[in-house]
Amino acid sequence: MFPITLENITKTYEKGKVLAVDDVSLSVNDSEMFGLIGPDGAGKTSIFRILTTLLLPDKGTATVCGKDVVKEYKAIRGMVGYMPGRFSLYQDLSVEENLNFFASLFNTSIKENYELIKDIYVRLEPFKDRHAGQLSGGMKQKLALCCALIHKPSVLFLDEPTTGVDAVSRFEFWEMLKRLKKQGITILVSTAYMDEVGHCDRIALMQNGKILSMDTPGNIISSYPEKLFELKGDNKHKLLKDTMAYTEAVGSYASGESIHISFKKNEKSDTEIIGGLKGFLENKGCKQIEITSTIPNIEDCFFEPYQNRNPWIKNWL
Repeated sequence: MFPITLENITKTYEKGKVLAVDDVSLSVNDSEMFGLIGPDGAGKTSIFRILTTLLLPDKGTATVCGKDVVKEYKAIRGMVGYMPGRFSLYQDLSVEENLNFFASLFNTSIKENYELIKDIYVRLEPFKDRHAGQLSGGMKQKLALCCALIHKPSVLFLDEPTTGVDAVSRFEFWEMLKRLKKQGITILVSTAYMDEVGHCDRIALMQNGKILSMDTPGNIISSYPEKLFELKGDNKHKLLKDTMAYTEAVGSYASGESIHISFKKNEKSDTEIIGGLKGFLENKGCKQIEITSTIPNIEDCFFEPYQNRNPWIKNWL
């Protein structure tokens, strides 16, 4: 039995006019950290709300801990922990008061499950009398996680938990999740940060309510179907516009300070590809061009096919 399953889940809003989740199926293994990866509007939060019994699906079925999310929603609510994307604790209560309140909702106490939250709460304890609304972003995040864990859930749902948090707190948060996974807790987490996906055992790349790809991060990267090159030079905007007009390329898109451009495999050598592209760009007036072969990452696996399916990007350029 999988702790989490979705079968052909569909969810629409505005009387069917907005399709948020489009026939999604997936299953999460015991003690697995599974990531839903995608931009705002991909359908991640709708899936979380369906699985935590806050939203009814239009079609399909879903189970959590073997319980149906529609028929057995009351049982599910006592078995899961949920940390929504927006900080939703009581800001006028102290750290300790918030934690005691959530423990009492599940007929437990901080003392009873202290070992589960100890590694996290030890950093909060010096501020236990401070109002939650006066905490920093990283501290709010830790408090929300403690409240989601205080009743010892079997499954933990974390909807974009690191959004708006500094880099150090983001790193600490993922390290805490790894320790929780070792304690046998199944974790479903969503994020829009592509650099975080390596922490997950498996991921599903989502866009427009659909799953584009689902596998381990390593397998998704290794299955990247094209040759990838990194391009740097003066006037990045012009470079991007010109490379998108280069018909021999499969696709091109901005990636940090550079431009990534992909080509079909086994047609030309790297030297031939670089020479052809450089000559094309120099004829367009581009100067000081640097082109090198590069290894794809998760962002490349997600963004390249997404960009090529969206002609408005080319029109915008």
